[in-house]
Order: sequence, then structure tokens, then C-alpha cells
Amino acid sequence: MLAIVAVEKPQGVIVQFGGQTPLRLAVALEKNGVPIIGTSPDAIDRAEDRERFAELLRTLGLRQPENGTARSVDAARALAERIGYPVLVRPSYVLGGRAMQIVHDTPQLETYMREAVQVSPEHPVLVDRFLANAIEVDVDALCDGKQAVIAGIMEHIEEAGIHSGDSACSLPPYSLPRYLIDEIERSTRALALELGVVGLMNVQFAIADETVYVLEVNPRASRTVPFVSKAIGRPIAQLAARVMAGKSLAELGYTTEVIPSHVSVKEAVFPFVKFPGVDTLLGPEMKSTGEVMGIDREFGRAYAKAQRGAGMDLPTRGTVLVSLRDEDKAAGAGALRVLQEEGFKLVATSGTAAYMRERGLDVQPIHKVRDGLPHTGTLIAAGEVSLVIATTRIGDAEAVRDSAAMRRAALEAGIPYFTTLAGARAAAAAIRALRAGEVQPIALQDLHTV
Repeated sequence: MLAIVAVEKPQGVIVQFGGQTPLRLAVALEKNGVPIIGTSPDAIDRAEDRERFAELLRTLGLRQPENGTARSVDAARALAERIGYPVLVRPSYVLGGRAMQIVHDTPQLETYMREAVQVSPEHPVLVDRFLANAIEVDVDALCDGKQAVIAGIMEHIEEAGIHSGDSACSLPPYSLPRYLIDEIERSTRALALELGVVGLMNVQFAIADETVYVLEVNPRASRTVPFVSKAIGRPIAQLAARVMAGKSLAELGYTTEVIPSHVSVKEAVFPFVKFPGVDTLLGPEMKSTGEVMGIDREFGRAYAKAQRGAGMDLPTRGTVLVSLRDEDKAAGAGALRVLQEEGFKLVATSGTAAYMRERGLDVQPIHKVRDGLPHTGTLIAAGEVSLVIATTRIGDAEAVRDSAAMRRAALEAGIPYFTTLAGARAAAAAIRALRAGEVQPIALQDLHTV
């Protein structure tokens, strides 16, 4: 990099458009006399350094999940016990959620520390309290150092614990009340101005029990910027580049948030079918290799379009095969009721079937693969299933292993499947919308008419 700078002699270098790696180079580049334009390297370090970031949040009165840094197995054990299980653990030196896990107890933590990562004073492990059943929210914002404007607020479909790159999301948010959106907007602006961001910033929030937590702040362009730009009809990256070059947001005519009248849904695309034996279960480690987008007047139809774009054409009739972890059964009853009302036949593994039948749903039981014939695998192989909903406890090795065969069988049979309850609920809403009438294409150029 320094050799390129020596040859090109740039008046300024932008580090906001290359993901996380350029941010990590920013401080070293500045020390070597390279002119960084846009957000200062010190502000970048303030957002990236755990201790400085925690102090920033305390200054602003914002919350974050309890967390710490461990440089040994003993330190990780003590930290996790103080925070309380489950905890989210990850190396401090990798990208894309690589080797990130949710652990539920001390033996699982010790196995992780022993087998999954290299831990040392130079390679610490980050330990965070895991917010169960939380809603995750991504926010992209533009700031010129004096004024901050929200570009887009994206509510994730999948709950916190699924990597943000693997979760579908909706812009604008499809279920958040206005007072939580207002708090997210206030927090984002406060973070941008306190950091002195010049250009783009991405903030990830989690909402648990109606409390907003800041997960992380990235003073750079996120992978969501192209999606946001298409959704709101503004060239966000171009505007950010001009701000970094010295223009103010007022000079660029971009001083207020654009709230579209339509709904845009982003969905991740996965390569599972190309890798025999790979489990399709989503978790904190990123697995997707692309994204698609669906646009319509309401959430259900936009979600259905996004699923179709990702290669998952939702059915409008047939049999739904269901297996829900215990924590999902109560909330899952609503989605299954919608599907039954739309004419679907429900078949479920014994525990799920018994629970749903007690609540008035007509659900036929079927064995898991380990419990003998006929089981979920034979039902899928016979072509009698049109949709699979199978959730399991991330981090529970035995539960994941027991349910893997059903997920893989659905993938290989080309049957739409959902491994999170939030995804299943969104799918039920989309199916209801599809049954109400065929979806029609909408061109980006015609968004103002939507």
C-alpha cells in the first residue's frame, strides 16, 4: 500500500469503501504520512477499540450488552460466569463472524476455547452477553461532521444471533413501534456526531424487552449500502464520497431522511446445495454468498418476491412439515394457525404436534429420523411436503445433529425451508399475501408510483 502511495502521491485516501480491512490499516497509514480523508483514523479507532467504544457509549448514555475480553481459558471462564450464560464468543482477529459461537455452559465454552480458536495475549477472545429473542436492526447514516442524516433503518427478519449478512431485512421496519425507531434515530445521530464521522456509518442495534442496545458501530460503508440506495432512490455511496471530499450535506441537498412509501426486503442467497453434507442451520458465522431484493406495497408481498429471487418459491397449498424447539412453540402457534387457515395440512414431530393439538390446531404427528419409520425423511422423499419449518437451539450439538437430516433433505428436494421462527412467521405472512393475489413486478424507475 505504501509503495502505491509513493507512486501515486494522492491528495487523499478513502478507507470507507473496502470493508473492515482498510479501517484496520487507517491508523498505520496516517502514521506513515498518508492523508486519510473522511472520518479520522482516531475516530475509527474509537469505534473499533472495545474499551474506547465502551467509554463512548457511557458518555452518550447508551446501552450495550455486558461484555469483556479474555486472553486465557481461565479468564474466559470467569468472564462468562460473571456475565451469565448464554454468551456470544468470537476471536478478535477475524471477519464475517468466522468462528463465532453461542455457548450455553462452561464445558461448551472450554471446548470452544480449546478447539475453535487460538487464544493468547496477542489474540484475545471477545465475550458478550447473548440477547435471546432480540430483534436486530441495521442503520446506515451519512454525516458531514456537523449534521447526520439517516439513510435507512433495516429491521432484520431473523432474530439476533444470526449473522447480519445472513438475515433478511425490511426497509422500513415492518414491526417496530415508532418510539423505538425514534430512539434508534437519536442514538445513531448522537454516535455519528460524537465520533465526528465524515462520510458513511453503519450501526447495529438489538432490541430486547423493549430496551435498545448498541452492538457495534462501523464508521464505513456496510454491505447494506447498495440495498439502501435502491430502496430509497438516493446514491448513498456517491453522496458519501462527495462529503469526504469536503462537501456538506446541505450543499448536496441531502438533509432529511427519505421514508419510502413502499417496502423493500433484502434476502440472503446461500450456496448450501453445492456442498454435500453441509448443514443449512443459520447462526452467528456468516454463510451467505449473495443477496436479492423484493419490492412491493406491503411486507408480505415484498418478502415473497425476495424469496423467489433467492430461489425459494413459496407454496400456496400442500403440506407443511414442522419441528420446533421448545422455546419457539408458543410463538410458532400463530404462524401455523395462519398456514392452516390458508388451507395447508400440518405434520409435525411428536413434541411439536402434541403442543399444537393442545392449542386447537389440526396437526398430524410423525417420527423423527432416529425414532423409526415412517419419519420426516421418508415423507420428504415421497414428495408429500411443500414447506419445512425446522428450528433448533444453536449451540446444542445434540439437537443440531438430530435435526440436520430434515434440513438437508428439504434442501436436496428443492423444498422451501426455514430454520428460524422469525423466518417462518414472515413466510406465513408472505403465503397469505400470495393467496390473496398474484404479485406483479415493479421497476426501480417506477418506485415513486408504488
